[in-house]
Order: sequence, then C-alpha cells, then structure tokens
Amino acid sequence: MVCRMRPDKREEYLALHRDVWPGVEATITQCGIQNFSIYVIGDVLFGYYEYIGDDFDADQRRMEADPVTQEWWARTAPCQVPFTEGADVPNWQQLEEAWHLGTSNM
Repeated sequence: MVCRMRPDKREEYLALHRDVWPGVEATITQCGIQNFSIYVIGDVLFGYYEYIGDDFDADQRRMEADPVTQEWWARTAPCQVPFTEGADVPNWQQLEEAWHLGTSNM
C-alpha cells in the first residue's frame, strides 16, 4: 500500500511511528497482521504486512471499531494525503502485486 505525507506533517508522522502506542500494536496483531513495515522515501510512504487470519474483512471491521485505533488514526490521518491527488479513496491506497518470489519447500 502507498500514500503520501503532508510535507508540513512529516516529522509529526515519523515521530508517532517511532513510539507506536502498545494498544495499536496489540490490535494489529490480534487482527491477524504480522511483519508490518512502513518505508519512507521523501514524502512517500510504502506499507507492507502479512495477513495470517481467516477473515480479512471481519478483522478490518474489528480494527476499525477499536477506540485506541480510532484515536491513532485521528492523529495520523491529518499527516497523510492519498497517493493520487483528488482520489476518492482512503489515504492508504492498495497496490496491485506485479511480481512475487515465494518460499519453496526444497
């Protein structure tokens, strides 16, 4: 997934992620997400995670209902803008996978 940071909010966003709230991390983990990383280059953010749950949509609804996560998003969302200006989608846009090298059982 990808989004952009508002240049004037860049340091605020990065500071929040240097000290992510334990409740946010707990909810992410409880909702079947692991190996979650956010990468930054300039004002562009790239996110990657692995989902290991059984029902992604249900886990996303559970995360959206969590009050701590809602507060976290209220702090981080103003720091972001959609990757495509004028897009009618959330700040984080999903990327289409173009290629993947998986593990093999050798």
